[in-house]
This record gives sequence, structure tokens and C-alpha cells, in this order.
Amino acid sequence: MTATNPIPQTEPTSDTLSERAAALIERDIVAGVLAPGSRLGIVELAKRYEIGPTPLREGLSRLVSRGLIVGIGQRGFRVADVSRDDLIDITRMRTVVEKEALRLAMQGGDDRWEAGIIAALHQMRRYIQRMQSEFREGAPEFDRLHKAFHTSLLAACGSQRLLAAHSDLYDQAYRYRRVMMRSFDDGSGFIREHEALADLVLARDAAAAQARLEAHLRSTVNIVYPQSKGA
Repeated sequence: MTATNPIPQTEPTSDTLSERAAALIERDIVAGVLAPGSRLGIVELAKRYEIGPTPLREGLSRLVSRGLIVGIGQRGFRVADVSRDDLIDITRMRTVVEKEALRLAMQGGDDRWEAGIIAALHQMRRYIQRMQSEFREGAPEFDRLHKAFHTSLLAACGSQRLLAAHSDLYDQAYRYRRVMMRSFDDGSGFIREHEALADLVLARDAAAAQARLEAHLRSTVNIVYPQSKGA
């Protein structure tokens, strides 16, 4: 009886490891485990995540480009700070990107795009109705559904770069959104706001939908930093 050769195990590639490093560090940043402004030492992180220094540095570099981490010259990396000015800047960029993407989506969107918006809104609504306490804490599962709704509004814009910019900017605002969510007593007002936005988009009322979207994006700034309402 001849022995069969064992199937060789595939070793993770450098790209795979760097992607894993970026995902793990991002998870801990947005969850607040890695505090804003904290130093990110390569040796400590390598032990924490059991990933080698080289793919770890590559993963950190990916997060620099997404605005979650700041490079500090030859001294390494630190978690990006949170501040009123930073949130205003994120919101300003989101407004520019998403208003244009929304305009293009309303021009080119078909029945499938409309169905995607309705489905995403329904899933978010049902989650809020079932899990109100987690909704107020900005739980990751809720935020995934919230992001899916906002992405569905823009999905027919025809520009992968606009969609990628929207995704990155949305993620950068997550730490602020967690603070904002705690201000809601229940989910009814939050649901109504998103229903009103969806109705305007589905009606293809471009001017009203863009104005509503801009006000919606600014609401995070106004809730987290009330003194900035006139900014």
C-alpha cells in the first residue's frame, strides 16, 4: 500500500498578513481599545497580534492612508487624535463626496438600486426595533447596517473612487458616531430621519435630497460638539 503525500499547508502571504494586521488594529482603534493619540510600538503590537514586524508595519501604513493612524517620522506611529476640528474636516469631505455621488446615483439608478435602498433601510429599521440598547451604544453590527444603508444611496453613482472615499470617511467618523449614538433615547427619531432621506432619494428630488444629506451628515458634529453648530 503506497503512502499518499500530505497536502502541503499554504503559508499566509505577506499581503494576507498585512491585511490581517490592518483589520485587527482598525478593530481596536474604532472600539476604543487603542486610545486616540496613543503610541503604537511595533514590538508590543507584534506580541499582541502574533504577527511579524514587517507585515505589521505594512498594515499600519495602510491605516495611515485611511486617516486612522498618524506616522511620526522615524519614531513610528500613533492613533489619530479625535477633535472638533477633525470631525468637521471629515464631515466637510463626506459632504463633498456623498452629495456628488448621490447626484450621479439619482441620475443613473435603476429599479435594482431602488430595491437595494429599501432593503438596507428595512434591515436597519428591524435591527433598531429589536436591539435598542445596542443601537444606542453604536454596536459594530448596527454600524455595519447603517453603513450599508448610506452606501446603498450612492451605489449607482458609477464611480468606484467616490464609493471608496465614502467608505474610508465613514469609517474615520466611527469613533465620533459612537458618542453621538448615546444621545438617542430610542430609535424612532433615528429611523424617521433615514426614512425621510430615502424618500427624497427615491423620488429623485436631487436638490432636496442633497440638502437633507448635508444636514444629516452635519448632525454628528452638532451632537458631539454642540458649541460648533455655527461652524
